[in-house]
Amino acid sequence: MKTSPGVRLKLLLGSALIAFTAAPAFAADAAAPAPVPADAAPAPEAETSQIGDIVVTATRRETNLQRTPISISVLGAQGIADRHVLSLFNLADGSIPSLRVATFEARQSALTIGIRGIVPYDQNQTARDGGVGVYIDGVALGKTQGLNAALFDIERIEVLKGPQGTLFGRNTEGGALSLVSKAPTGEFGGRFTAGVGNFGGRNADFHLDLPSFMNIALKFDGVYQHQDPTVKDPLAGSTGWNYYDRKGGRVAARWQPLDGLTADFSYDYAKDDNTPNYSQLVSYNPNKYTVGAFNGTSLVLPGTNTACGGTIAAGSSKPICIAPKAPLVGVHPERQYTADVGVPQQPSEDITHGFTSNIKYKVAPWLELRSITAWRGVKTDQWDNSGGPERSSFAPSSNFSRYSLSFFQQHQFSQEVQAVGSVPQFDYVVGAYYFTEHATEYAATPLSNLWNADGTAYTIRSPIPGNSNPISGANSGYQMYDASCNNTLATTVPQFANSCQFITRASQAHDHNYSVFGNLTFTPEALGDVVHITAGGRWTKDDRHGTLYVVNNVVQPFSFKNSISRFDPMFNVLFDATDTIHLYAKYATGFRAGGANDRSLAFNAFGPESVKSYEIGAKMDFWEHRARLNVAGYIMDRSNTQFDFDYFDTNGQSPTNGSHIEQTTNAGDSKIRGVEVDLTLKPIPELTLTGSYAYTYWKAPSAVNPLTPGAPAQQLYIVYTPENAASAAIDYVKPVNIAGGANLRLHLDANYASSQYSFQLEPTKTDSSFIVNGRLALADILVGDRSKVTVSVWSRNLFDRTYIYRRSSANSVPVANYGANGQLVSTGYGGILGDYANFNPPRTFGGEVSVSF
Repeated sequence: MKTSPGVRLKLLLGSALIAFTAAPAFAADAAAPAPVPADAAPAPEAETSQIGDIVVTATRRETNLQRTPISISVLGAQGIADRHVLSLFNLADGSIPSLRVATFEARQSALTIGIRGIVPYDQNQTARDGGVGVYIDGVALGKTQGLNAALFDIERIEVLKGPQGTLFGRNTEGGALSLVSKAPTGEFGGRFTAGVGNFGGRNADFHLDLPSFMNIALKFDGVYQHQDPTVKDPLAGSTGWNYYDRKGGRVAARWQPLDGLTADFSYDYAKDDNTPNYSQLVSYNPNKYTVGAFNGTSLVLPGTNTACGGTIAAGSSKPICIAPKAPLVGVHPERQYTADVGVPQQPSEDITHGFTSNIKYKVAPWLELRSITAWRGVKTDQWDNSGGPERSSFAPSSNFSRYSLSFFQQHQFSQEVQAVGSVPQFDYVVGAYYFTEHATEYAATPLSNLWNADGTAYTIRSPIPGNSNPISGANSGYQMYDASCNNTLATTVPQFANSCQFITRASQAHDHNYSVFGNLTFTPEALGDVVHITAGGRWTKDDRHGTLYVVNNVVQPFSFKNSISRFDPMFNVLFDATDTIHLYAKYATGFRAGGANDRSLAFNAFGPESVKSYEIGAKMDFWEHRARLNVAGYIMDRSNTQFDFDYFDTNGQSPTNGSHIEQTTNAGDSKIRGVEVDLTLKPIPELTLTGSYAYTYWKAPSAVNPLTPGAPAQQLYIVYTPENAASAAIDYVKPVNIAGGANLRLHLDANYASSQYSFQLEPTKTDSSFIVNGRLALADILVGDRSKVTVSVWSRNLFDRTYIYRRSSANSVPVANYGANGQLVSTGYGGILGDYANFNPPRTFGGEVSVSF
């Protein structure tokens, strides 16, 4: 029986919807078969066991995943629910092996996103970008602050691997992470979910679709998520660590005034209160240096009055020793649930909001015009006291515990226009893009605590100068208040007129990005319509400038200007070997824009980096569509790699004590090679098995640290990139004969990653990880005529496995200082001389009830 184009379109959309809601995960997300027309003959039993199609928008048009010639992973709505993914940080367990998610420092308020070894170390600034683009409904996010906000009603998460320099373009040299929201349906319906869990966890969300009226469909989404701290702070009134309280709402409207015209509008607002993960001491004095003792205020050899010290001049006979550890500070190689020392810790506050207009008009059968207009903003007030005494040395009556404060705002506007269509033998996409943003930040780094004479007790320093035990000098103030104070900065910069904070740095930056792009796919009829040749390109102009106008509480004139104009090509050949086997080869380039590092305390500028990528792949369905295997291999060569060199000043006598000084340079070329495999099996209709594996090899350059002139070159490292990463899942769905019918759903997934580096300058690796998540649900219990109830229990990190995802040995290793001619001048030992680390979240579990209507 023939079907009309409209019916075929409905079949395709229906197949995609079921794929997104039934898929367990990955590029080979399994799904139920597509629905068939009511008057069609019953489907044979074999079809009910098939893996369904998945529709993606990686080429800016809806295409079948298996016929899209790039490596893509997809996590559908059912996979998001089965893994209890509430925010993007939940994907840090490795559910998608090629996608790496980690915190910047220990902060939940800003995430590091990486794909295929393109992972930024520190993009949490006003004047720099990441190498992986993050998109929400086609809109690129300029900054990653606030990226860990609650997810709304997400239809699917697409991970596009490798440079996407043509169609996505903006800072997508490693790939793109695209979040696609569910659109209004125009029919009355909705869903409400409520749940509770351990650590005081609770969550609720509602989604309401209203009937279409005057060709307008409305949809409302609301989300609430809460978790108490998993590490307690002994200081009364402080929050503790790994806490979050997220809430937000989204309203969407779809207007279809005439055939072929669809206008989608949405506004979202989210607020995320959170605290960082705890940084704990996991080793002390691993190099077995002599531990000194304090004689008054001097460090001496134990039992003597012989002075020793941590800075040893070359050729000096002065004994080498390190500072002792305060008695209250313990060494904890295992996860802590209560800190040794209480420190002031209040939640950071992230607010994200935005408006998007997405208009599509089918002008003719061969042409659709599109417009994507968006305003977005983010505001982050950061309060990070995650280290306590774990990251600094002890001295009698000394200050400790760096309270890292940052007050950041960013606003962006983007406009994209596209023309998309098909004519005989040709498919095309052409468009233009404009993006502008303005970002501001100021930061302070006071030390919040004060030791007594022997480290057996401590006090909390007053946040307001003039009170008892006031903070003074370079650590002044971790509160702002309306009062006069002796702050020179307050009289010269109006922004700080009512501030008694000592401002470590303040900066602002503007960015303007312009581009035009196009893709053309040619399918020669003479070759039997089985060869598809795509050529594309994107021309980009990126202009960025900014000022660093305060450094260490002094007004400064530092500024930078960075401009680049370049063209990024893409070539792709797809060969349909059979109806179910598709082979492709791809060449593409991409780049990450240059900028300036405001942590350099001089706004040192750096240039762009770029990538050339070569990829081959195969996408195959076999065993009568009960098995799917996708394989990709790639080579990426990165030029002018942006590396960060840093130095943390722990010298109590230094004017920059407590400051994190960082400088970014284009250090050289990096090589990245890899293989990715996705497998889905559906041996029986009730059971779906999925597996995904990513192998990544990289080689980074060596370079001289610009903060230690005269030193020899040191090896650099690519962070958060395991050599081997894998994930597997079991999904079992069994109909149950209870009132009205229901389904028993079982999901288990296991995720592995080998050890990896977490700092670009340190050879220290993290632990390998193996995390299992699970969910058991009695789903779709029919209540009344149309309402359905789902009752579920879930667990993340089911076996409560503990691993370190971020580890620093910077304080365990001597730092050699060199003269201008490369001669050794001195060797310095700073900090507590032990490794500090951040652990993965502990096991969480809970139950949920969901009602759909």
